[in-house]
Amino acid sequence: MIRFLLWAVSVPVLIILYYGYNLQGLMRSETLDLPEQYTQVSQGETFHSLCAKWQSQQALESCFPYKLYSKLQPQKFTLKAGVYELRGLTVLTAIEKVHRGDKADFTFTIIEGDTYKTIIENLKKSAFLIFDIPDEPSEGFIQFGNGHPEGWLYPDTYHYEGLTDASALLQRAHTKMQSVLSEAWEKRGDNVPLKSDYEALILASIIEKESGQAAERDIISSVFHNRLNKGMRLQTDPTVIYGLGERFRGDIKKSHLREYTPYNTYRIDRLPPTPIAMPSKDALFAAVQPANTDFLYFVSKGNGAHYFSKSLKEHNRAVRKYILNEQ
Repeated sequence: MIRFLLWAVSVPVLIILYYGYNLQGLMRSETLDLPEQYTQVSQGETFHSLCAKWQSQQALESCFPYKLYSKLQPQKFTLKAGVYELRGLTVLTAIEKVHRGDKADFTFTIIEGDTYKTIIENLKKSAFLIFDIPDEPSEGFIQFGNGHPEGWLYPDTYHYEGLTDASALLQRAHTKMQSVLSEAWEKRGDNVPLKSDYEALILASIIEKESGQAAERDIISSVFHNRLNKGMRLQTDPTVIYGLGERFRGDIKKSHLREYTPYNTYRIDRLPPTPIAMPSKDALFAAVQPANTDFLYFVSKGNGAHYFSKSLKEHNRAVRKYILNEQ
């Protein structure tokens, strides 16, 4: 009887030791043939359930040897919730990665000149991002200046882990814009006809939308500053387009220029009530540090650059040449 009991106990132990000795090699050689690039590990998920998922996806043949090995080394099989890139890794490497919490890195980019609407649409399509943005900024959400989100998100690429809240990304972008705007406003030039850093943000957004070439930003800024100092209307097309909203179909008509909206700078004096896009750092500094020029007009040459004029007569000649193609 004693011999039988010893045999009954020792055989399973020997089997476990045998597998334990050999499974390291197996787990380092068998790769996960996962159908998706990313694997989501839920809070509280066990290795057994994760391995069963892999097996159901035909990513590996059997979970049995790995479950056996997990009995020998249970401390190595605790999992951290998150989203991981595991496809093509060996099973052991994948388990080590999830155990360490070495999560996948995702990025979201706000492009210079993007509008708030465009950013929200892009957030909705972003991978493994929890979209928690209300339709309208409300109490408890990010407190944008002037109660309006336009202009307040800094253009940059933001890294995030899977299952991050979209609002957390916006908060980071908003905080960075506040910082850069404050820096620019503190370094504003003398005699800048802007009453606040928010007006600088508004003007920067217009400069951003008008600038086809970065080197021209401070010259474009000088045109707007010169017009503001003379009490002239800004008469800039991007503000008209923004005011039209969904009604804009790709070209500005004369009726659009005559139509009153709070953003139509052909009809209103000074600046529109809010920014019209997200300005870059260069646009922000151009707004408060304009070039020293006498220009009052500019027209696109059609190649991203502009022709700048000091008089209406000169400007009209440039319009005939570059817009109407009259020689």
